[in-house]
Amino acid sequence: MKLRTDLALISEWIAEGSHVLDLGCGDGTLLAHLHNARQVTGYGLEIDDDNIAQCIQAGVNVIHTDLNQGLSDFNDESFDYVVMTQALQIIHRPDLLLMEMLRVGRQGIVTFPNFGHWRARLSLFFGGVMPTSRALPSEWYNTENIHLCSLRDFEKLCEMLDIEVLQRTVVDTKHHSTGLMRFMPNVFGEIALYRFRSKPVKRIYPKQSL
Repeated sequence: MKLRTDLALISEWIAEGSHVLDLGCGDGTLLAHLHNARQVTGYGLEIDDDNIAQCIQAGVNVIHTDLNQGLSDFNDESFDYVVMTQALQIIHRPDLLLMEMLRVGRQGIVTFPNFGHWRARLSLFFGGVMPTSRALPSEWYNTENIHLCSLRDFEKLCEMLDIEVLQRTVVDTKHHSTGLMRFMPNVFGEIALYRFRSKPVKRIYPKQSL
């Protein structure tokens, strides 16, 4: 089965033989692909029982848990990468979970719908209503999304948390990328993908007398 384009991009960001934690892993597609194609080991965290059953059927190590409870079961730097696709916007405290991702993993990878997309801007400006779009199909009263953000919002949060963005790309809901998206990602990108890490600590060495 062909891998979805956004998951294929994430796969390219993950080094062969890495140890990976996938938060909200769904049916385990990404982890199964990483294991088969890149000899990756790791675990998925998932709350949906049907998805957990599919993970087990696919041979993916999965743990039943609620991401809002944090990652306290895992030690510092237990993983090379911690991945979370299309779940950042449904987390109660995404800032705290980002820090937890970088506590237990050396790098983090997230994807989320871009609330700065031009369709969302037009809906708010001309209609005065919360937008619905291909990336955000639910109405405001029945959506799981509680912390929508734009690319600029996310990057401002990273700066505040001393997080260094290593790679960024945007795609549409069909998981394709265009020149317009690369030129103005915060306007034309529907789904954002980021790879990041904690900013390296700058060591200040005392001056040595001659």
